[in-house]
Amino acid sequence: MLEAKNISVFYGRHRAVESASVEIRQNEIVVMLGANGAGKSTFLRAIGGLTPAMKGASVVMDGVNITHRPAHEVVESGIALVPEDRGIFADLTVMENLQLGAHPKRARAHEKENLDRILTLFPRLAERRKQAVRTMSGGERQMVAIGRAMMSAPSILMLDEPSLGLSPLLCSELFRSLTAVKETGMSIFLVEQNAKQSLAIADRGYLLDNGHITGSDTAEALAKDETVQKAYLGAG
Repeated sequence: MLEAKNISVFYGRHRAVESASVEIRQNEIVVMLGANGAGKSTFLRAIGGLTPAMKGASVVMDGVNITHRPAHEVVESGIALVPEDRGIFADLTVMENLQLGAHPKRARAHEKENLDRILTLFPRLAERRKQAVRTMSGGERQMVAIGRAMMSAPSILMLDEPSLGLSPLLCSELFRSLTAVKETGMSIFLVEQNAKQSLAIADRGYLLDNGHITGSDTAEALAKDETVQKAYLGAG
C-alpha cells in the first residue's frame, strides 16, 4: 500500500531523518517508536508533503509515486495526517470541523457515509455535534481531529503522538477507538511515546533513533525484546 524509502530531511545543517524506510500494508496498525527529537514527526511530515525530503527519497502509495507532491495531493492519494497539535479549528463546531475534512475530491461522493461511520465510532461527537471545539476536553478534541482526517476517506491514517496530554483513562479509550478504526478497513501509521499501549494494538513496529531506523519487527516481538523493554517500556 505505502512504501516510503530513503527518507532524509535536513533543517539547515541539522539532520533530522536519514535514509529511513517503512512499509504500511493494507488494514494494519504500524507504530514508530522513538525518543523525543528522534525525528518521528519529521518523518510523518515528509510523507505527508509538509516537509521537503532530500533528493533520493521515494514515497509510493498504491503503486503511484507521490514523492515531493504537495500536501493536498498526498491527501487525494489516500493519506491523511493528524499532526501533534491536532490542527483543528477551535472556534468552529464539531460538525463544521468534520465537514471541512470532506473537502478532497476523493471524499465528496461518500461524505454522508463517512460521517455516519465517524459518528458511530465516536458517539460523543454525535452528542456534541453543535458544540464549539474550544469548549471540549483534550480527548474529545483528539476525536474531532481523527474524525476530520477520516472524513477525507483515507486508506492510511497517520497519527502523530495522539495520546499526548491525555489522562490514562482517555489514553485507553483512544487506543480502543484506533482498533475500531482499523476494523473499518483503514490502515494506521502511529507515532507514539506510549510504547506499551501502542504495541498492544499494533501489528508491526519500527524503532527510530537519531533519525535512523534501528529495528523493525512484529509488535509482539518488539514488546518482548529486552532492548525495547529497557528503552521504551520502563524495564529495569
